[in-house]
Amino acid sequence: MPKKLQSPKQAPKHAKAWPEAFVSDASIAVAVSRAVDKGQLRKLAPRVYTSNLTDAPETIIRRNLWLIVGGLVPDGLIADRTALENGPASDGSLFLVSADRFRDIALPGITVKVRQGTPPLESDRPFIGGLRLSSTARAYLDNMALTKTRQGQASRTLDKTEMEQRLETALRLGGVEALNRLRDEARLLAPLLGRETEMGKLDTLIGGLLGTREAILSSPTARARQAGFPYDPARLSLFEALHQALRTWPLLPRPAPPRTPSQSAVFAFFEAYFSNFIEGTEFAIEEAMGIVFEGRIPEARPADAHDVLGTYRLAVDATDSRKIPETPEVLLEILRHRHASIMAGRPETEPGQFKRISNRASGVVFVAPELVTGTLHQGFALYQSLETPLQRAIFMMFLVAEVHPFTDGNGRTARLMMNAELSAAGEERIIIPTVYRNNYLAALSVLSNHAHPEPLIRTLDFAHKWTAMLQIDDLEKTRSTMTICNAFMNPNRADEMGVRLILPSRRADY
Repeated sequence: MPKKLQSPKQAPKHAKAWPEAFVSDASIAVAVSRAVDKGQLRKLAPRVYTSNLTDAPETIIRRNLWLIVGGLVPDGLIADRTALENGPASDGSLFLVSADRFRDIALPGITVKVRQGTPPLESDRPFIGGLRLSSTARAYLDNMALTKTRQGQASRTLDKTEMEQRLETALRLGGVEALNRLRDEARLLAPLLGRETEMGKLDTLIGGLLGTREAILSSPTARARQAGFPYDPARLSLFEALHQALRTWPLLPRPAPPRTPSQSAVFAFFEAYFSNFIEGTEFAIEEAMGIVFEGRIPEARPADAHDVLGTYRLAVDATDSRKIPETPEVLLEILRHRHASIMAGRPETEPGQFKRISNRASGVVFVAPELVTGTLHQGFALYQSLETPLQRAIFMMFLVAEVHPFTDGNGRTARLMMNAELSAAGEERIIIPTVYRNNYLAALSVLSNHAHPEPLIRTLDFAHKWTAMLQIDDLEKTRSTMTICNAFMNPNRADEMGVRLILPSRRADY
C-alpha cells in the first residue's frame, strides 16, 4: 500500500522533504504557514497543500486523490457509484459515507460528496489513505436506491440501465455462478444496511438476466440476453468501427469477366490453394494440383488434402459460391454448411457445429461460445446496411474471423463468405497470395487489438485490385503470371528481402 502523505507527523527540516500533497493538521499548522510564506508550499484547498509549485492544482489532486480524501474524511467509506466506478464521476464527484461529516468538500476538479450511512462492515475492505471500500455486494445494493439529482450533476447512484449492463458483464465474464454468488452476498447484507427494498430490485434484475424471473430490462446487452441472444459488446464496437470506416471509404467496383468452366476451375484452385496456405496447410503447387484435379490424396496428409479439396469445391460451385444471407438465420445456415464442407476430413473439429470451448489465436481471445449466435446477429444488422459488394465482403470476412464461431477452419470459412458477396454481385473474387499473408494477418490484428479498420480495408482493396488484374488462363500460364508477381514467395523471406506483391500487367478487358 502506498505510503500515507496526508499529514507529516512533524514539520520537515528541509523544504525538499514536504510531500507533493498532504492534509495539514494542528501539529504542523504553524510550519506549513511559514513554508507557504517562504514559497516552499502552496495551498490547493482548505487544509490541503502541495510542494509542487508548477503543475496545475487539478493534476496534483488527481495524482494524490485518495490520500487527500483519506486525510479529509478519515473514517470515509467509498460508496454508491464511486464504489463501482473506482474513480470520480464525469463531473468530478466522489461519493463517500461518514459518521462524522455530512457536507461537500470542494477540491480543484473534484467534489467529495459525503452522506450519512451505515459505517463500514467487516466485508468492506481497507483502501488507500485509511479509507474503506464498499464490498461489491454492498455497492450493488446502494446503487439500486432511488436518488434525486440536480440538472448537470452526476447522480449518487448508477441508473437502471447502467446496473443492467454491469450485471450482464458479470454474467458474461463469470457465468451464472458469479451472479448467484453476488445475490447471496447481497441478501446477507441487506438487513444490516436497511436495503431490503433494494435487494428485491436487485433480485429481479438478476432473475431477468438468468431467465428465472419476469423483468423489464432496458440496456441492449441485457435485453439481448433475455431474448436468448447474448452478444459480445466489445466485438460489436469493433464491427461498428469497421462499418463506419467502410461507409466513408471510396471502394471501386471491379467486375469479373466471363470465364469458361476451365478458367473458373483454375481461379477456384488458386483461391483454395492460397486460402489454405494462409492457415498453414502448405502443399507444393504440383501436389495441390494432383489433389484437386486428379483426386490423389497423400497418404501422410489426408486431412490437409481434404481441407484444400473442400475449399475448392465450394469456390468452384457456381451456385454455392454466390449464395449470401438475407437474414441472420440464413447466415448461420450458410456458415454451418460451408464449414462442414471444408472440414469434412477432420471429424474431431465437429464440422458444421459452432464451438463449445473458447478459442484464441495470436493473443486474441475470440467470442465466447455462448455469445456466438447473438454476436453474429448483431453483426448482421450492420452488414445488411452496407451498400456496395466490396463493403459487405470486407465486413462479412471480419465478422466471421473475429467471432471465430468454429473450433477450426474459421479463416477459410470467412474468406469464402467474403468472396460470395462479390460473386453474387458479379464482381471479381479476392485471392490473397502467400507473399501477402503477413499483410493480411497484420491488418486483421490491428483491427482486433487496436480498433483501427483502415489497414484491413486498404489491404483487401489492394488484393481485390491485384486479383482483378490477373489474366486467368490455364494452370501453367496463370501460375507463371503469379510467379512474376511474387505471389508464391514466403512472406517472411519476402519481408527480409524487401520484396512485395506487384500488380500484373493490366488485363485486356479490365
